[in-house]
Amino acid sequence: MIGSFVFLFCSSVYADDNLSLSADSAILMEQDSGRILFEKEAHERKRIASITKIMTAILAIESNKLDEMVTVSERAEHTEGSSIYLKKGEKIKLLDLVYGLMLRSGNDAAVAIAEHVGGSVEGFVFLMNEKAARIGMTNTHFANPHGLDDHEDHYSTAYDMALLMRYAMHNETFREISGTKVYYAPDPEHDWERKWRNKNRLLTELYEYCTGGKTGYTKRAHRTLVTTASKDGENLIAVTLNASDDWNDHITMFEYGFKQYNMVGILEEGTIKAIDQKFYKNKVYLDHRIEYPLTEEEKEAVRVEYKVLKPKENWGNHPPDIVGKAIVYLGEEMIYKTPIYFDDSLIYDSSSWISLFKRLFTAYLGVNNDD
Repeated sequence: MIGSFVFLFCSSVYADDNLSLSADSAILMEQDSGRILFEKEAHERKRIASITKIMTAILAIESNKLDEMVTVSERAEHTEGSSIYLKKGEKIKLLDLVYGLMLRSGNDAAVAIAEHVGGSVEGFVFLMNEKAARIGMTNTHFANPHGLDDHEDHYSTAYDMALLMRYAMHNETFREISGTKVYYAPDPEHDWERKWRNKNRLLTELYEYCTGGKTGYTKRAHRTLVTTASKDGENLIAVTLNASDDWNDHITMFEYGFKQYNMVGILEEGTIKAIDQKFYKNKVYLDHRIEYPLTEEEKEAVRVEYKVLKPKENWGNHPPDIVGKAIVYLGEEMIYKTPIYFDDSLIYDSSSWISLFKRLFTAYLGVNNDD
């Protein structure tokens, strides 16, 4: 069976005129579909500060080196800004560094991670930009693993950072770290453990539906924030850049998203009853269920088209695995498409029955001969 492929399309945003935010740039995205529910200057390039560390974290996690011990360098120890107070020569597990990176925004942890995973900070930055390109972050360039204002060519957009968070949230380990409120890590200098409390106040105290995120601040970028929230099966991502009141900005966006949109089943897994051509009837199916965020008004504007290939004589009893596609429209806008699969186990003719009988009979004789 050929593996399934899925296309999701971000439909038009109907911004609420009353949705007032302090942020220069902002976006609200539904995580599973990628649909943009609200945006404000979301494609404007800006400094991003420590939300950079989302990329650093996911690259560290995907390196499959989380159980390795990292030796802290002098460069890491003397990195300026927020810190988890690493010491040169100290050995610490990469997993612990990622927790220190995400919960306490340790710039020293970022450099230690970069040197261990990328061979050098510069090598790691190359990996960051390579990953950004693969994700589709077309208005992003990373120059360091922490987000400090030491490079002019370190920037992204609210939209690109939402894409990054959406990608990262598909990783179970990242989700766990991002959503951790308190973490304990060994401290070789003392008899007690380090205790790191997450700086994300939405997660720890302000918003019950928050599931994770990353804070950021520098003098030039000002306050930046990426958070996630889930309610009633709806998973949202919010990003703000240069927002003086970012906590409330995110709550405002989340409440707007949860109130205005609901996850609606637009395609069901299993046999497609709507296709009744003789060759395909009861033999074609979708391999998974799809939900999409819709307002009450939009539900009536959804329609589905099924397109299948014209059967060919040379297919015999073995047509292609994929014989068409299901296309979903919201009004006139295509929002989703996915393959239609053919179940050839449901096709039998006299020759196939005879062949099957011969194989079963041969197998039966073989078993009895062994006895």
